[in-house]
Amino acid sequence: MAIENGIKRLAVDIGGTFTDVVVEFDGRRVTSKVLTTREAPEEGVLTGFREVLGEAGLSAGDIGILIHGTTLATNAMIERKGALTALITTEGFRDILEIGQEDRYDQYDIFLEKKLPLVPRHLRLCVPERVDIEGAVLLPLDEDAVRALVPELQRRGVESIAIGFLHSYANAAHEERTRDILAEALPGVSISISSEVCPEVREYERLSTTTANAYVQPLMARYLTRLAKELAALGLDAPIFLMTSGGGLAALDATVRFPIRLVESGPAGGAILASRVARECGFERVLSFDMGGTTAKICLIDDYEPQASRTFEVDRAARFLKGSGLPLRIPVIEMVEIGAGGGSIASVDSTKRIAVGPESAGAEPGPACYARGGGAPTVTDADVTLGRIDPERFAGGTMHLDTGLAGTAIKEAVGTPLELSEPMAAFGITEIVDENMANAARVHAIERGKQIGEYTLIAFGGAAPLHACRLADKLGIGRVVVPTDAGVGSAVGFLCAPVAYDVVRSRYMTLLGFEVETANTMLDAMRDEALSVVRAGAPEAPLAEERTAFMRYVGQGHEIEVELPERPLVADDSALLKERFDRAYESLYARTIPDADVEILSWAIRVSTGVATPNPVPGVTEVEDPAADGHNTVFDPEDESFDDVPTYGRAHLAPGTRVRGPAVITEDETSTFVSAGFDAHVLGNGYIELERRDASAGEKSQ
Repeated sequence: MAIENGIKRLAVDIGGTFTDVVVEFDGRRVTSKVLTTREAPEEGVLTGFREVLGEAGLSAGDIGILIHGTTLATNAMIERKGALTALITTEGFRDILEIGQEDRYDQYDIFLEKKLPLVPRHLRLCVPERVDIEGAVLLPLDEDAVRALVPELQRRGVESIAIGFLHSYANAAHEERTRDILAEALPGVSISISSEVCPEVREYERLSTTTANAYVQPLMARYLTRLAKELAALGLDAPIFLMTSGGGLAALDATVRFPIRLVESGPAGGAILASRVARECGFERVLSFDMGGTTAKICLIDDYEPQASRTFEVDRAARFLKGSGLPLRIPVIEMVEIGAGGGSIASVDSTKRIAVGPESAGAEPGPACYARGGGAPTVTDADVTLGRIDPERFAGGTMHLDTGLAGTAIKEAVGTPLELSEPMAAFGITEIVDENMANAARVHAIERGKQIGEYTLIAFGGAAPLHACRLADKLGIGRVVVPTDAGVGSAVGFLCAPVAYDVVRSRYMTLLGFEVETANTMLDAMRDEALSVVRAGAPEAPLAEERTAFMRYVGQGHEIEVELPERPLVADDSALLKERFDRAYESLYARTIPDADVEILSWAIRVSTGVATPNPVPGVTEVEDPAADGHNTVFDPEDESFDDVPTYGRAHLAPGTRVRGPAVITEDETSTFVSAGFDAHVLGNGYIELERRDASAGEKSQ
């Protein structure tokens, strides 16, 4: 590991409903799951921090490193609760954020409404300046015009400024000078420039990313600074790292400058965990399934590496339609995320169909069964009504769930309108949410040419183990793995992540006109930038470096990623890059285009510390028919009756134990529901492997 294994490490993941805290030391792991305090997220963090340290018998000063992931940046954009932000751009280009790609995400919807930009038009201001795609100055920056904007920015009470000029990826001088002028005139105002946030071609995505960074920067800077002070007051004297959307750890200072890289930090931790589980178990194809209180995240992992992307959309108007959200151009682990969690609210729509999500009850007021004032039925209420959750042992016994309130909410909102009994209405809710997740997984796999039935499902998060068997049935998957501490899986994933940083820059050239000195100079500067971030968190650790180029045939609209040599380029590498490009292009499209020149648009470098190879799963002697801890009455939809089902405490199941479904396996942060068509087997490392007994059982359960 980048971080020495001997030190005590603590991870925190803030979700929409729960905040998860994990401390790992001396081969032990202690966990806590507390309700997220929405208005002051640090309060939930501090509560969980104290709980795990108390249970572990540690003090804050014992912790050697703290790793944090959060959805606060994403939530601020979705809820439009960021800073009052202005955009300063090249004269004549203020409407790029509104024009976008000049397309419609749903061509035939005459009532279509696009997401409004984060910066309203009256705060999108222009100054005369212009550079070309090579970086040559066509029109010098009008510095007087920049200074003339100051009174307007002050009058509007602007808290943050995004600066994005045309082709600044090729020459950042005008952006940097504008920043210097405004920083001097407006002390205390946050400023983001596109040549630092997103130095890439395609001005719409670049400006959208830069404005998003500016929009959340004051909020995130205040939160992270406040949290660091509160933790220091408790005695923490350790570096704080943030999980980035690309799957690496970055030091606090870097993420305060570029908080936009945190938009998918929690889900990224889950993908890292699933990758490690896959490597431990030797599963080359894995579907990561992370279902928490608010959302479900699904990620494809091939050859132990999660799918990666440079683009992401936040706040989509239509959850499955590309182009319906705000585009961000950042390194990100590619996954599909939908509003399907334990807190997702169920209702009956105008066509008498059950609808679940994307609205969530969150932590306040929460599902009806929380007895905190929530009256709308949720997926958790349905699971409680069906008997899959023990109301006395929820969240390790720290919360008692009210089954009566859950049933009443389901009956009033779903059962009565559809003339269904409470349990059948609850089953209908779980069926809809499971189908929503299955559909999202199918679409995600089909878009990438994958056969999803060939994958192993790795389930974690507070709600995923409850729904994993049914989701596997719907997807034709025969094996599910539930890792230890699955209920706080993303936080556990943080502890497995390397310190890493990605740098991407655009510099156009063709292979026929390969400019090797220009490329090497730029790659060296990119490496220095990445090293400065990584070395701040891992001064002595050995490093790995990955170099890639984004290439396409001249005239095409989209690029593919091609690996670069891990050394300075030489002139003859143009032939090597052409060979690698053709091979990658043919693997995707089953053909190449003879005699066509190839162009490079962007270059990328990732510098990271190493990650220790996990030990393989040890073999065990199988033990069948363990003694049950108790029984739950679980609803069987086939005969519409409740049956006694054995329950087992996960901590009491020794490696090698085999449990025949139906059964419920409980632990502090989640429960695993083993359906009638599956058997549960405890592996040598404590993971639960759920295997479908035979094809007919799976077909019957569908």
